[in-house]
Amino acid sequence: MFGLTYMYELESHHMPKGLLIVLSLILLLLVISFWIIYTKADKPGWAVIIPIYGFIVLMEIVGRPWWWGFFMIIPFANIIFLIIILNQLSFSFGQDSGFTVGMFFLWFIFFPILAFGNSRYIGPEGISQNELEFQ
Repeated sequence: MFGLTYMYELESHHMPKGLLIVLSLILLLLVISFWIIYTKADKPGWAVIIPIYGFIVLMEIVGRPWWWGFFMIIPFANIIFLIIILNQLSFSFGQDSGFTVGMFFLWFIFFPILAFGNSRYIGPEGISQNELEFQ
């Protein structure tokens, strides 16, 4: 008897199909945006859909070591490291810290802006290769 009641509760509290479609479209937009961002940085766009490798490529784009991924599994510390990574990503595309705030709070708007806008990759942490040669 308990099993049947539990199954009924699971079936009656499912996610509405409209919300599922909207969330799927937002996820698709995010994947496409990251694909274009990776391509702008001369990295393989398909890396976005491979979980660990995609993060390693993102670390190459922002100029951080791959082992920063271990910090992302530590509760509360991962938020700080995420903000640092987003800040370096915005600097890598010539944006400022205000853009980082937008990417943190309104990611579904600012990542497509970064991907489809006029931003171009200038190097890790915003340092272009030309600046590195002259230093």
